[in-house]
Amino acid sequence: MGVKDGGARKWVAAVRRRLLSPVLLVIVLVFLSATVVLGMVPGLLTTPAPTPQIPAWQQQPSALSDANAVLPLDTDAPIPVPEVLARLLDETLKPSGAGSITGVVMDGSTGQVLFDREASANRIPASNMKLLTAVAALKALGPETRFTTRVLAGSDPSTVVLTGGGDVLLGAGASNTAAVAGRAGLASLAKDTAAALASAGVKGSVSVLVDDSLFNGAPLNPAWSLDDVAAGETAPLFSLALNSGRYSPTVATGPRPQDSAVTTAQAFAEQLAAAGVQVSPGVERGKGIPAKVLASAESATVSEQVDLMLETSDNFLAEALGRMTAAASGHEATYDGATAAVRQRLGELGIATDPKQLQLADVSGLALDNQVSALHFAEVVRAITSGPDLSLRTALDGFPVAGLTGTLDDRYVDAGTAEGAGLVRAKTGTLNTVIALSGYVVDADGRLLVFSFIGNGLEPGAAANKVAMDRSASVLAACGCRG
Repeated sequence: MGVKDGGARKWVAAVRRRLLSPVLLVIVLVFLSATVVLGMVPGLLTTPAPTPQIPAWQQQPSALSDANAVLPLDTDAPIPVPEVLARLLDETLKPSGAGSITGVVMDGSTGQVLFDREASANRIPASNMKLLTAVAALKALGPETRFTTRVLAGSDPSTVVLTGGGDVLLGAGASNTAAVAGRAGLASLAKDTAAALASAGVKGSVSVLVDDSLFNGAPLNPAWSLDDVAAGETAPLFSLALNSGRYSPTVATGPRPQDSAVTTAQAFAEQLAAAGVQVSPGVERGKGIPAKVLASAESATVSEQVDLMLETSDNFLAEALGRMTAAASGHEATYDGATAAVRQRLGELGIATDPKQLQLADVSGLALDNQVSALHFAEVVRAITSGPDLSLRTALDGFPVAGLTGTLDDRYVDAGTAEGAGLVRAKTGTLNTVIALSGYVVDADGRLLVFSFIGNGLEPGAAANKVAMDRSASVLAACGCRG
């Protein structure tokens, strides 16, 4: 409230006091006296103990809101003393067995490095790779861009062509404008197609084709382990898919469609039949007439898809966003085109992209051939939180919140890590012997800190080393770190 609003409230209160009748005052006094005598409000007779004042940014949120900026920040807040911070992190940031953990902590406002443990060393980053993909997609495509799935008329009037536009989050049912996954639905697309066919006077059986030619190259990345593919970590990539390449939106593991384009077209044919169109059996690949659009449906925005990718660590969605980034950056929409586009967009942010410093085999983080340093990730996080490109701020909502959302929802619940619950916001990364955590936190003094920790060669595996990461991030949340 401004000064004028405060003055108005005081004036209204004064008027009310003057208008309060003597009779009403008597009633109020009698009621209060009786209440005191009955002992119902003993708090009125004593002075309550002062409530400890905890800064707003150190209170665990009761509800999550959109984060389009990191607030509150005090430019005069003290910066942690590097020697003190190093002493604390050396106690927590260590593997439980074999392997090593590198890391870096930077002041978000100035970029000053406050902690450096081999921060420039190349490491396998696991799903922290998605942070690079996020900023590249936002820069190349723009936060508000949507992907359009179209139904085109074929050269034969009795043929319709489901044409992929990069939306791999299609839903089987009606379009849900409040959703990210399922924002565009096949049932709505089929209903609109049926109406267009009826309006054009098309009668009899209709054949369904699918055009997935937007993406080029091999659907499966040769850098991936076939065991990871078989386990359902990802699937062959196409330019349209249901449920991010899954059979069901509620089942995130296990077998996945090996040809999501055909699977999606078959589901569309079923919805078209449900809309009253006689549909010929079978689905084949083909192309439609671009000028003859029978129906279309738009995806969620790029920023919404980026947030979902980061929060849930969705590998299939990451690779689809990578292909769309490649196409928008003048590269072929292939796996190599996606990594080239990510490298290009990072360079535009002033982040080092020399192949000796940055080796990219995919854009989701499944590939063991990826080599990225903790410093790279800290610089990317800082670009999101504090950099001059405001379009990157839209990625803030995608960072999982410790103990509350996404891939951090079941962490930060034990002694030693609970201090970071609700405060630490970070992208996770996990492979068998790899674990990573990169994100940001506003410390106890109101200073924004960005960090990245990466463990490689971990034995016992990555799961046993999560606590080291979480305790270290919690140290930053609780940090004054000045002595």
